[in-house]
Amino acid sequence: MFPWQQIDTVLLDMDGTLLDLHFDNYFWLSLVPETLSRQLHISHEAARQRVHDAYLRVEGTLNWYCLDYWQQELQLDILALHHTIADKIRLRQDTLPLLHRLQQAGKRRILLTNAHPDNLRLKLQHTQLQRHLDDMLSSHQLGVPKESPLFWQQVFARFGLSPERCLFVDDNERILTAAQEAGVRYLLGVSNPDSSQPPKRFSRFPATDDYRQLTRGLLPHMASEALFTPC
Repeated sequence: MFPWQQIDTVLLDMDGTLLDLHFDNYFWLSLVPETLSRQLHISHEAARQRVHDAYLRVEGTLNWYCLDYWQQELQLDILALHHTIADKIRLRQDTLPLLHRLQQAGKRRILLTNAHPDNLRLKLQHTQLQRHLDDMLSSHQLGVPKESPLFWQQVFARFGLSPERCLFVDDNERILTAAQEAGVRYLLGVSNPDSSQPPKRFSRFPATDDYRQLTRGLLPHMASEALFTPC
């Protein structure tokens, strides 16, 4: 449980935090290698290794998240491929209950994502997530990823935030560490970002697999009422 009276703003990642990461994992780990295998007439394993090596070269940089970069690097129409599996874009089941409770409690809800603007636009189109947020920002608008301290400095200034009164939720421990080093006081990992994969463990931060654990602490009187609501 967090001391909610000391938290004004909740900063939220998107993929794996508000959205099921299954879409992205399937896209980058399955669909892209399969498509490259057909296009280059190479084995699936060779294509998978080629893509894996390309990922490693830019991991943690803005190019890692940039659709334009991957379109040029892999010679694939990356955005068009996204549209072919758009039906797999899903909100986590506990996302809307969390966002609604945060709104009821008067907490500011800001989406901070490394997703490319075209990717973000597609996901908003299919989830209407923007209706449940107060602000949102793609790291591409700032020119640096969330892994960079420059990202956090710009975020605090842009939204007028006091980092010691912020909670940041993300499924990536490296990014949580970057936020912590930038001064964000409260941090939370997501242990089940991909509904098709087993939970993962965080070594440095508390983690949850159900945001309703948080909302009980946020508005305990409402949680008590919910226990007696018929299914």
